[in-house]
Amino acid sequence: MKEYTIRRLLALIPTLFLATLVVFFVIRLIPGDIIDQMLAESNAFDADITRERLMHSLGLDLPVHVQYFEWIKGIVLDQNLGKSLWDGRDLTDDLSKMLPVSIELALIALIISLIVALPIGVLSAIRQETRLDYLGRTFSILGLSVPGFWIGTMAIVLPSIWWGWSPPIEVVSFFEDPLENLQMFLIPGCIMGLVFSAVIMRMTRAMMLEVLRQDYIRTAWAKGANEKIVIIRHALKNALIPVVTVIGLQIPELIAGLVVMEQIFSLPGIGSLILESILLRDYPFVIGLMLLMGLLILIINLLVDVSYGLLDPKVKFKR
Repeated sequence: MKEYTIRRLLALIPTLFLATLVVFFVIRLIPGDIIDQMLAESNAFDADITRERLMHSLGLDLPVHVQYFEWIKGIVLDQNLGKSLWDGRDLTDDLSKMLPVSIELALIALIISLIVALPIGVLSAIRQETRLDYLGRTFSILGLSVPGFWIGTMAIVLPSIWWGWSPPIEVVSFFEDPLENLQMFLIPGCIMGLVFSAVIMRMTRAMMLEVLRQDYIRTAWAKGANEKIVIIRHALKNALIPVVTVIGLQIPELIAGLVVMEQIFSLPGIGSLILESILLRDYPFVIGLMLLMGLLILIINLLVDVSYGLLDPKVKFKR
């Protein structure tokens, strides 16, 4: 497993290189230009500034491939993901402030989704065609059908109309005031978690039904084994591999959900920074953030692959 993990980590390098190439060139195809936006703002204060002078000062008059390698050189030599074209601030400084917010929201959503999806999926399978099963399936269909952004909007609007209450705007660290922190994060985390749990729940139910029909499960029942032992030790462990795969595939969707929820609940996280950078056409920030997101997704997929060997001893990794 160690050699397999090292090979996969080395394979991340060309994958990330190709991903940055695509994002670096595609972002410049979006209608609109950062120079036009800057000129619209700066002409009110400095009428002498021209498009050519502005492009030269920002280094945007260089060929695109030269700009790309200058950015790569900055990462390798200065460990700098990029500086804003608007005010020159360092992306690394923004990440140190905003990344903990997004990580906390994502962890809350992921934990809630697993707490909800796995038990309901298992119970729906072992109590197939009962009221419990119908309720679980209905809940999963609602999670797939109702958009998370609509639920988030209603969670802001309705309590403010009915009870005059709205979530806090200023983010407080969990270690400073846990209660105040959870008031800010728990509602968006629950909404994301419930939406995220729908697919996991359906996959858990489907795989549990398939495993429960296997001969070794029938043998365990025939021997009079305890129900908890049969379900947890024999059935659930073998059903988890496809479920873990689905969880890994859902991570990009979870990251996309961060952009929406952070905007709705005014959370200063990475999702808000991505959206702001795209709207401002702040190319270095967009590329740096996409590199970070790509690295995160690739590492999570690697962890998913490695977990197969832990869940099923029959899985062997080729050397």
